[in-house]
Amino acid sequence: MNDGFHYLDIIFFAMVAAFLVLRLRSVLGRRTGSEPPPERWGAGQPTTGTVIAFPTPHRSAAEPEAGSPVSRGLEQIRALDPGFDLDAFLAGGRAAFAMIVQAFADGDRNALRRLLAPEVFANFSAAIDAREARQESLTTELVSFRTITPVAAGMNGTFAEITLRFVTEQVNLLRDAQDRVIEGTPDRVIEVTDDWTFHRDPRAADPNWLLVATRTPEE
Repeated sequence: MNDGFHYLDIIFFAMVAAFLVLRLRSVLGRRTGSEPPPERWGAGQPTTGTVIAFPTPHRSAAEPEAGSPVSRGLEQIRALDPGFDLDAFLAGGRAAFAMIVQAFADGDRNALRRLLAPEVFANFSAAIDAREARQESLTTELVSFRTITPVAAGMNGTFAEITLRFVTEQVNLLRDAQDRVIEGTPDRVIEVTDDWTFHRDPRAADPNWLLVATRTPEE
């Protein structure tokens, strides 16, 4: 008889232990919003020159209209990468744009190589080579970002691809070997519109997005 009660005690305590484990999992596995986010794309100011993404999704104010081609493309990406966060991606895109524009002006190939796909890097590097051969220097001041808008998104084979349209205000000065300005005006701010396409494999452990295409949209 005592053995029977002992057996029931074991079952009861096992059930209590299982309940506590489930409760701990539900608490410890849930973010409260007060924890610092992991340093992935868009965490603010990248320290390694990488372009990465937060894992916690939410509805972005920049979310395209539901049912639009861009919205459908983003849903394709989220189906493979549930942690994709549009606001974080836009913040990372902004940081990447600033770094790439500055690195191109400075002729910093090492910085560019970390952020560009090989084909795009080859084009940027060739432009720097031509500028250096003419003994010209480029100065770029990125005054402000007017808008950053996703204009295309979707899967291209195994890669997620997103095109961002950057409308920025810049001051660009090209100088010759004698440091004379041959293009641009020091006190003239111009509006520049660029479409940049980034991609990454959502199944890969590497969180980096690379710039794979640039173009100037038609008027």
